[in-house]
Amino acid sequence: MSSPYSNLERPGLNVGALRTALCMPSGPFPRLDIVATTGSTNTDLVEHAQVEAAGWPDLSVLGAETQTAGRGRLDRRWEAPERSSLFVSVLLRPFNRHGRPVPTTAYSWFSLLAALALAESVEERTRIAPQLKWPNDVTVDGRKLAGVLAQFVPGAGAEPPAVVVGVGLNVSLTDDELPVPTATSLLLEYAGTTDRNVLLKSFLRTFADSYRAFCDVDGDARAAWDSGPSLLDRVGARMATLGQDVRAELPGGTVVAGRALSLDAHGALVVRDDDGERHTISAGDVVHVRPQA
Repeated sequence: MSSPYSNLERPGLNVGALRTALCMPSGPFPRLDIVATTGSTNTDLVEHAQVEAAGWPDLSVLGAETQTAGRGRLDRRWEAPERSSLFVSVLLRPFNRHGRPVPTTAYSWFSLLAALALAESVEERTRIAPQLKWPNDVTVDGRKLAGVLAQFVPGAGAEPPAVVVGVGLNVSLTDDELPVPTATSLLLEYAGTTDRNVLLKSFLRTFADSYRAFCDVDGDARAAWDSGPSLLDRVGARMATLGQDVRAELPGGTVVAGRALSLDAHGALVVRDDDGERHTISAGDVVHVRPQA
């Protein structure tokens, strides 16, 4: 795919500086690798987590300059020009400060936690205030800025399962490079910075802080963090979907239409239909959620 931007205008990620800033002992991350190109950082990290578990501990990070087979929900695929986006995946082996594994019932929140951290870090660095679209998108005025995908990694033997959370952020994509007309990028939103090194450091620091706080309340989305409100409250405050009239398409052709009221304790969307009946829709069951025309 041709691009009006040269490599000089889309500089590469500085892995040495990123490791110095983010990895132990100065940061919380035990490992950070950046590859030039890959099919999918999520796919690669899932494989690493299974094959080389000892070498990829909790909060290991894998990023790529170019992703050729990136996968979103429902196996949607896209490819962005080199160095135009942030593609990064983080391996999670969740435990609290006492070393106790976080219940797997909390795992459904990790994609929303990552989306929230991305939205907060983008706002901090760019002066844009992204919102969340349930279940896993980061948007600006309804246009998709980033997507998040969480994948379950079965544990070996008696080990608890892990999760890989991947983020794809549109940074310097131009109008003619967008995957769909309803997408956007930081460049197109006149962001304060499109420096991917700055953006990646900010995201990973914010994510690590939020992840640790969530784990330390044993993955209870309703429990307040030491730093303030609960994950449920934080996500709800930035969730553009809430309060909208939506149409949720489920497998088998089932459609639920009504007002999106809230998120439940597991991050599922609660929708009240026109008859007043409430429906709880999990992220794993939904095909599409769209505002009603």
